[in-house]
Amino acid sequence: MTSTPLPDTPVDHLASPAAPARTSSTLDTAHGQLASAVAVLGYDEGQHQMLATPRREIHVAVPLRRDDGETVLFHGFRVQHNISRGPGKGGLRYAPGVDIDEVRALAMWMTWKCGIVDLPYGGAKGGIAIDPRDYTTAELERVTRRYTSEIMPMIGPDTDVMAPDMGTDEQTMAWVMDTYSVNRGYTIPAVVTGKPLAVGGSRGRGTATSAGIVHVTAAALGEAGVPLADVTVAVQGFGKVGSHAAAIFAARGATVVAVSDQYGGLRNDAGLDVPRLLAHVAATGSVVGFDGADPLSNADLLGLDVDVLVPAAVEGVLDGDTAAGVRARWVVEGANGPTTTEGDRVLAARGVTVVPDVLANAGGVVVSYFEWVQANQTYWWSEQEIADRLEHRMTSAYGDVSALAKREGLSLRDAALVIGVQRTAEAHRIRGLYP
Repeated sequence: MTSTPLPDTPVDHLASPAAPARTSSTLDTAHGQLASAVAVLGYDEGQHQMLATPRREIHVAVPLRRDDGETVLFHGFRVQHNISRGPGKGGLRYAPGVDIDEVRALAMWMTWKCGIVDLPYGGAKGGIAIDPRDYTTAELERVTRRYTSEIMPMIGPDTDVMAPDMGTDEQTMAWVMDTYSVNRGYTIPAVVTGKPLAVGGSRGRGTATSAGIVHVTAAALGEAGVPLADVTVAVQGFGKVGSHAAAIFAARGATVVAVSDQYGGLRNDAGLDVPRLLAHVAATGSVVGFDGADPLSNADLLGLDVDVLVPAAVEGVLDGDTAAGVRARWVVEGANGPTTTEGDRVLAARGVTVVPDVLANAGGVVVSYFEWVQANQTYWWSEQEIADRLEHRMTSAYGDVSALAKREGLSLRDAALVIGVQRTAEAHRIRGLYP
């Protein structure tokens, strides 16, 4: 592999990538984004294929004996996309639509994400095709422990470190850690991140992704001379990421005018009372029925006339059609892959600034790294130390991406991917091929 200059050095040969073919699936989108970065960097086809292909992956059967005695079978996956920069790092997702291609795409994005925020990790991801809402806590514990035992040869604090994702939480991570530790014969907190404080978790981890979103939003607004307190915000997806992001936006003075979840949405142009809305969701399980706003559909939320739109739900919500209706000036991606390749082209043509997921939602993996470091050192940092380190890491990463984008005439997404891909390829080049 030929060495290329790092992105903080002017690079004369960088050029805007040719528009890739229209894509449809999550993996197609990930491959299209990589192809754009490879075109900018001028890598050959062998380098491209190395970067596009997972290092290793596993597909396991996960049988469950339900509480009533019935046995059902689920399919589980774990993909380690690239480990040239360090252990694999990535979440564990429980959702009915999980398949190997989705996990491959998410693992690839994790590789670039870790490179962009300069963490000593590669990218990994896991998932089980299950709807956790249909199963009891005891059943989910058995599923988690069986899945962990099946993929155990692939994971570990120095090989692949899991974290919560859609459909999983800190309790899930505690079960993974306990299963792994019991089989090794001693407690190993660093095998997962995002676990409870009582078993080695880190302060600030639960809100890290959301806080990171707000930090990069403030940085993007600052470049345009717009204070965060002067903007209106709409958040699609009021789960772990979107709800905390809405709360932090509101606490920092922004006006959160609309939110939604899988059941429906709400709008109040004067600003939602986010703390009261959070209490309503905790009591009812949904934003629907909140008396401080008018009903709103998910589709209508995407087209609201707001300053900042935060898609924080699922992949692919901003395609060519829905992107054409976006009226926000900034789209800050809280979810993984919310904008398709065609959606990106439409938003760019309409002058919308997109802060990409591989940068915007990297706060979670940044604080996961802090948790991993603390676990390995058995030394714990204060919440303020975590918050300060997170803000510094996120704003520095945004600065790197923005500077490259301006210097080379790239979108923020292409600039971020160039940085993540180049740092990964450079690590691979320096290590060399074996044998």
